[in-house]
Amino acid sequence: MAKTIVVLISGSGTNLQALIDAEKQGQLGGTIALVVSNKKKAYGLVRAADASIPTHVRTLKEYKDSGKTREDFDRDLAEHIASTVSPDLVVLAGWMHILSPSFVDKFKGKIINLHPALPGELEGAHAIDRAYDEFKAGQRTRTGAMVHFVIPEVDKGQPILTQEVPCVEGDTLEMLEDRIHVVEHQILPKAVKLVLDKGLSPL
Repeated sequence: MAKTIVVLISGSGTNLQALIDAEKQGQLGGTIALVVSNKKKAYGLVRAADASIPTHVRTLKEYKDSGKTREDFDRDLAEHIASTVSPDLVVLAGWMHILSPSFVDKFKGKIINLHPALPGELEGAHAIDRAYDEFKAGQRTRTGAMVHFVIPEVDKGQPILTQEVPCVEGDTLEMLEDRIHVVEHQILPKAVKLVLDKGLSPL
């Protein structure tokens, strides 16, 4: 029986597309059973629909407007995913929402995240912008991307795959971003397949 994957997105879904393409080529190790977005207008939802993958949209604003908390959002989303799909793996692919323990603990050892930096460097938001600023200041010659297991501490979980990306003289921010995105699209499907095929879990 094919292993099931849930992908969480917030934006254009280019990393989701890399996963969809890898699945079509038999290189993902499982089937994307659901795509979840916390943004109603995320283009990744169109990519999912084009690939006939079910989608679910849930926004934090709706919760805040009704007096509920971020923890309520995370707990309810986790329950929805568990009852709908019961996934073997949850993949955060450009998911711009820090998950609380109420979500992480529900899928302990089964959540992986793509982050545009190397382990121990540039944790949190705007990692590429910060890497570029450090490069321009003469403080950095390379950055990178990693896929790691998710724990409550942001971007500190055990790495699964990492790859360096050089900062090149003459780079604009967009040029560095493009090189990092190419690497992200390569390592994310490989990491998913590695986890599902090898049954990897965090130490």
